[in-house]
Amino acid sequence: MLLILSYIFYGWWDWRFLSLIAFSSFVDYHAGIYIYRAKRDQIKKLWLWLSILVNLGFLGVFKYYNFFAESFAGLFLNFGYEVDALTLDIILPVGISFYTFQTMSYTIDIYRRRLVPTTNMLHFFTFVSFFPQLVAGPIERATNLLPQFHKKRFFDYAFAAEGLRQILWGLFKKVVIADNSAIIVNQVFENYHELGPVDLIVGAVFFTFQIYGDFSGYSDIAIGTAKLFGFKLMQNFAFPYFSRDISEFWRRWHISLSTWFRDYLYIPLGGSKGGKWMTLRNIFIIFIVSGLWHGANWTFVVWGGLNALYMVPLIIFNLNRYHTSDISKHQLLPNISQLFNIILTFVLTCLAFIFFRSLSIKDAWEYLSGIFIIEGWAYPTVDIRILVFVFFMLIVEWFNRDRSFGLSISNLPIIARWLIYISILMILILFGKSSDSFIYFQF
Repeated sequence: MLLILSYIFYGWWDWRFLSLIAFSSFVDYHAGIYIYRAKRDQIKKLWLWLSILVNLGFLGVFKYYNFFAESFAGLFLNFGYEVDALTLDIILPVGISFYTFQTMSYTIDIYRRRLVPTTNMLHFFTFVSFFPQLVAGPIERATNLLPQFHKKRFFDYAFAAEGLRQILWGLFKKVVIADNSAIIVNQVFENYHELGPVDLIVGAVFFTFQIYGDFSGYSDIAIGTAKLFGFKLMQNFAFPYFSRDISEFWRRWHISLSTWFRDYLYIPLGGSKGGKWMTLRNIFIIFIVSGLWHGANWTFVVWGGLNALYMVPLIIFNLNRYHTSDISKHQLLPNISQLFNIILTFVLTCLAFIFFRSLSIKDAWEYLSGIFIIEGWAYPTVDIRILVFVFFMLIVEWFNRDRSFGLSISNLPIIARWLIYISILMILILFGKSSDSFIYFQF
């Protein structure tokens, strides 16, 4: 039933791409079995590379072919040679970057002897296409999600109630925070040439809140929905805007992708075992690849490179693991030093996200240049309500920062809980904006 529901959910967008996810599932299901049964390493590697090439081949054709073809033609044009770029008139299948990484981790873990392959094809196909997290994550590991399909599930009221709370909080972040912020962001980024530095700063800051509300909101909705069916998905965001440095930020932002690159790219490249220069090389590789994972545009490559650049002083001075403890543990508020580090990290994140949001590197550079001009400083006009909602979100998440999501309030008295539920529902109804998509659907 879950498999049928998941395929209907995905096929509702475009039924033609069901063949891609079915073929990828078919290949990886059999590759996993043959890798596990093979006696010779050459045969194991053959099946592993078949799995990797099929999945990366889909990504290469549908997501990156036109990008590299146009970049190749542009490179020749710089040397005075005009080359016609042969591009494909195709659309990007929604969620392809997520489910291909999910299935690749399955065969890689079997090859590494960290996982025994399932022999239940129905369970595996459902694992790949599980509808709550299919199109925008979290990118689940088979070691966590797949065994849950083998177990008999019973309705757990407390677990389901927690799921509903997480869905409610995800809707608040998406519909109230992200979609209201999008109105400001779109106006600023579409007219940045005509605006002063204060408006440009406002646009960058609100995009930082928009993408967090949009993506972490979807993750909360997905994880909460999975709880209604008795499944526990991994945490994908851990209040990243309370991070005290960029290294901590990336341990808290899009955790399923960050840990994927750590386990399947960074560590195989040597991780931090080869000295400072080797570590820095590996850091730049994973961040640039992460940028490309997000989109086929040089703006995403620069965004990834900037985040790698932010990591350089932390690596050189051995500070990349300095902030691993809970933020302001046993404290009501952060101290001055912690607050300064949180604000600095947020500012660096805002600056990098300008490249993420811009259509081209030229646009991003001009936008940044506009922030640092001397003239044109004026008080911005921002709807006070969105400021109140953002502040409310930050307050709620700050006081629940030791929990898995912002509205994890089962410890409060029932009357207090219901007052909060009703208040958030009223805010959703009165101030929520409608949007037909999530930002990360395009990846």
